[in-house]
Amino acid sequence: MTSQDDLFAEQREDRRFTAAPLAARMRPRSLDEVAGQQHLVGPGTAFRALLDSGKPTSLILWGPAGTGKTTLARLTAKAVEARFAELSATSAGVKDVRAILASARQRLEDDLGRTVLFLDEIHRFSKSQQDALLPGVEDGTIVLVGATTENPFFEVNSPLISRCTVFRTEALEPEDIVGVIDAARTDAMRGLGGEIEVADGVADVIAERVGGDARLALNTLDVAAAIVRGSGRNIVEVDDVTEALQRRVIRYDKGGDRHYDVISAFIKSVRGSDPDAAMYWLHTMIEAGEDPKFIARRLVILASEDIGLADSNGLRVATDAFRAIELIGLPEGAYALSHATIYLAVAPKSNSITKAIGNVRDLLEQTPGATVPPHLRSAAAEGQKAFGDGVGYLYPHDDPTGVLEQQYLPDEAITAIVYQPGSHGHEARFKERLAEIDARLGKRARR
Repeated sequence: MTSQDDLFAEQREDRRFTAAPLAARMRPRSLDEVAGQQHLVGPGTAFRALLDSGKPTSLILWGPAGTGKTTLARLTAKAVEARFAELSATSAGVKDVRAILASARQRLEDDLGRTVLFLDEIHRFSKSQQDALLPGVEDGTIVLVGATTENPFFEVNSPLISRCTVFRTEALEPEDIVGVIDAARTDAMRGLGGEIEVADGVADVIAERVGGDARLALNTLDVAAAIVRGSGRNIVEVDDVTEALQRRVIRYDKGGDRHYDVISAFIKSVRGSDPDAAMYWLHTMIEAGEDPKFIARRLVILASEDIGLADSNGLRVATDAFRAIELIGLPEGAYALSHATIYLAVAPKSNSITKAIGNVRDLLEQTPGATVPPHLRSAAAEGQKAFGDGVGYLYPHDDPTGVLEQQYLPDEAITAIVYQPGSHGHEARFKERLAEIDARLGKRARR
C-alpha cells in the first residue's frame, strides 16, 4: 500500500469518526478511562490482572445496558493486540460463527495474531449456535467475549459457560455519569469541544434520569446539542435535556433479570414493613408496563405467606385488589394495587402458615400411608359400623366448650405439632386460644 493509500484510509477513518454518535466517539481508550466498574478495572482486580497479563481467557460480561460491556471487550482485544471481530446474536447464525473461527484459525497459522470475538446478547444464541463456538473457545482459536443483560448461568449452555470466566458490570452511579458528561463536554477532539456549552445542573439532571446507563447519557447530550444547534443557540439547558429524553427512563425488562430483581425488591419491601420502598417498586413495575395481574397475584400470595393469621383481613384486601384489576385494569387499578401494597406493608407480620406448610410436608414424608383412626372414619354406608368405622367418635358440639379430648392425628403422627402461632397482631390471640384447646385435647405444649 502506498503512502497515498494510507492517507486516503486515514481520511476515510476520520470521516467515519466525525459522523459517529457522541457515545461512540467518547468510548474509553484504556481501562483508566472506564467510568465506574472499579471492581473490574481498579488496581489489583481479577479482570485488570487478566488483561495486564496479555493472555486473557474467554469471558462473559453480564450487566445492564450502557455499563461498558462492549468497551471492555474492545480493551480485551487491545490488551492482546488481537483482531476484534463482532457479532450480534440477534442477527448472526452458525454460518457466521464458523466463518469467524475459520478466519481466526488462518490468522494464527499465518502468525498474524489472535482474534477476540465479541458476541453481543449471547443469551439469544440457540443451543446449536452456542455449541458451534465451543471448539474455537476450547482450543484457543478465539478469545470469546460474550455480553448479556440476562443471568448467563440460566441462559448460556453449561459447556460454554464452564470454559469462560463471568464478570458482572453494574449500573453507573450518578457521579460516574456526571464525569462522563463532563468529559464529553470538554474533550475538543471527541466530544462537544467547547462548540456547544452545557449549563450548570444539566449533567446532574441527565445523571438522575438515565438509570446508570452511560450510553444513554451521552446519546441524550448528543440529541440535546442537536436541538440547541437547530435553534441557533450554543448552550444546552435543562429543558433541552427534557425534550431529548422525553421521560424518566425506568430500567426494566419484563422477561429478564430486572423483572425478577424488581419483583423481589417489592416483595421484600412489603415483608420488611417499608411502605415507601414497596410503593417505589410497585410503581416502577406499573410505569414499565408490567402485567398488573402478575403484581396482584404476588400480593395475594404475600397476604398469606408473610402476614397470614397476624391479620387475616390482609388476604381479603389483596383478593379485592386482584378483583379490582380484573374489573377496571390500569391506570385506575393502580389505586387498588397501592391500597393493598400499603395495607400489607404496614400490617403485622407472621410466617407461621409458611412454617406450618413446611412442617406438615415433612411430617407426610415421615408417615407415608398413615392409617385414619377408626373413630374418624366415615360410616355413611350401611354395615360400616360393624367393622368399627365411626364408632367412638365424640361430637364436639355436645360439650359446652366446643372441644372434647379425642385423637385426631393418626397413630404414626400422634405427638406432632405442625402449627406454631406467632406473637404479632391477631395471632397473639390465636396463641392464647390454642393453649386452652391443647389442654383439653391433651396435646403437649407448643413453644
